[in-house]
Amino acid sequence: MPKNKDIPCYSPGLAGIPVAESSVSYVDGQVGHLEYRGIDIEKVAENSTFEETSFLLLHGHLPTTEELDVFDIRLRHHRRIKYSIKDMIKCYPDAAHPMDALQAGVAALGMFYPIKTDMTADLDVAYNMADKAAIRLIAKLPTLVAAHARMRKGDDPIPPRDDLAHAANFLYMLTGEEPDALSERIMDVALIVHAEHTMNASTFSAMVTGSTLADPYTVISAAIGTLSGPLHGGANEEVLDMLDEIGSVENAEPYLSDKITNKQKITGLGHRVYKTKDPRATLLQKLYVELTEQFGEDPTYKIAQQIEKLSKATLGAKGVCPNVDFYSGIVYRKLGIDTDLFTPIFAIARVSGWLAHWREMIGNTRIYRPNQIYTGQHGLPFTPIDKR
Repeated sequence: MPKNKDIPCYSPGLAGIPVAESSVSYVDGQVGHLEYRGIDIEKVAENSTFEETSFLLLHGHLPTTEELDVFDIRLRHHRRIKYSIKDMIKCYPDAAHPMDALQAGVAALGMFYPIKTDMTADLDVAYNMADKAAIRLIAKLPTLVAAHARMRKGDDPIPPRDDLAHAANFLYMLTGEEPDALSERIMDVALIVHAEHTMNASTFSAMVTGSTLADPYTVISAAIGTLSGPLHGGANEEVLDMLDEIGSVENAEPYLSDKITNKQKITGLGHRVYKTKDPRATLLQKLYVELTEQFGEDPTYKIAQQIEKLSKATLGAKGVCPNVDFYSGIVYRKLGIDTDLFTPIFAIARVSGWLAHWREMIGNTRIYRPNQIYTGQHGLPFTPIDKR
């Protein structure tokens, strides 16, 4: 198409174009740095819990002991789901992907907990309603995922326990067994590092939906649908499929060489923002090492290490390095979690970040309405159907 000075700049996928102002998180992709509300992700992961991290993201500051206690009690109180939701889950096809089941379940929650969508008149009321919705969503997503994971196998769902923390309760609802301290901590940190990551595709989807004043359950359902794609959250499942396909450390080099020669994407390597190793990948790798010290090593990890080593020599100069998906699946597999639950776990974590951005929009909402560049023809005649 000929250039025209009157045609605005076109950036496919809105790459590099700011679409919002936010204080929720910050990324410096050149040095591999991530902050939640100004605090380095490594410090958050080392010192916090998912519950505290969720409060930080939602409210913009670390909670006092009293604030955290109240927040945690509210989360524990709202973990249960209605029996009608369970009946609905029973009707899902046996082959339904857990992400589809989760998206449907979250959308259904909105019918049980309706919320006024136009919350701009009274901001105090708006924030109160938003907080109630956020608590329900953060609390109930693990229950929805665990219930479907068991019911699709013919097992009864396990009710949540109020005496367990968020991560421990999720693992308990999956297995029926209270997790050991290390497994609980590993899951907790994994949730923390997946909780937020600036203006990614699913967050943008949530904000577009939220900008129409849709209710928060619809907002989160839209974000879950976006996260399900293999170019976003679904990549963590594909990484394990890739490593299983490689099969051995010896096969890593020819596999990588073939991909590079044919200019094919290597799952788990490269990121739109990071030009060095994703700091979340580094944290997840450390978690895996902790797990192996207690439960032994998985051969898959050695293959992943070899891929990272070889890719550093061949692709590192181009900024193609391990991203968050590269090691997350290995960690979850070590915890005994089914592969198709990896992305739903991503959603269980990211719901806090999505809600933080949605909450940030309250009182300052402007509907997203981007433009397009038309590339079609003009002035064509309408041909009657008998003449076509």
